[in-house]
Amino acid sequence: AERIEGLMASQKSLLANASHELRSPLASIRMGLELMNAPTVDPAATARSRAEILRNMAELDQLIDEILLASRLDAQEADIGTVEPVDLVGLCAEECARVGASFDVPEGLTQLDVPGVAKLLRRMVRNLLENARRYGAATDQADAVVLSLHTESAQVVLRVQDRGPGVPPAYLDRIFEPFFRLPGASERVGGVGLGLALVKSIAERHGGQVKCTARLGGGACFVVGLPATT
Repeated sequence: AERIEGLMASQKSLLANASHELRSPLASIRMGLELMNAPTVDPAATARSRAEILRNMAELDQLIDEILLASRLDAQEADIGTVEPVDLVGLCAEECARVGASFDVPEGLTQLDVPGVAKLLRRMVRNLLENARRYGAATDQADAVVLSLHTESAQVVLRVQDRGPGVPPAYLDRIFEPFFRLPGASERVGGVGLGLALVKSIAERHGGQVKCTARLGGGACFVVGLPATT
């Protein structure tokens, strides 16, 4: 009964926050359409309105996708997909190449399997890299975003580090809450506040955990520990 009550409370919170987040892009789309229909609108203004509408539609699509995934991950009985050995070296190399991040693995390590759902582990890695690029990447530094992999005992440890302002100690746990944004973070930067919450849920559904620490020399370091394939 306590577990069901907790799940219902979580779903209510998710719905309330989602409703709030949906209003902003919907209002922008409505405003853009009204501007496009104005009798004195010029072609340049129409093009800007169209681009803004498309951006907000993409934001809505991302938000709905992440809400549905968060809801499924919250429901422990929900089927999250086929669990199979997933090579994190290949997966992480692909995701690092996609965003231009550095990839650091021990010499000679060409494959590192963990039991999991490939599409969820890819989402977890992608969210961490995009978060680092969005909030922490300094374009003039070669090590702006670095993803590293290694093993510790029976665990695979994945780290994503950036050279941004870092996370204040008071918010190291709160940044994994759904829809939480650091004070002063601009919504225009991108993201809907679910990326790190999904990282935490995906890690936990795979028997792992995630934490955020300070990076030596400045920046943030996100550390994910996952059980290795036995």
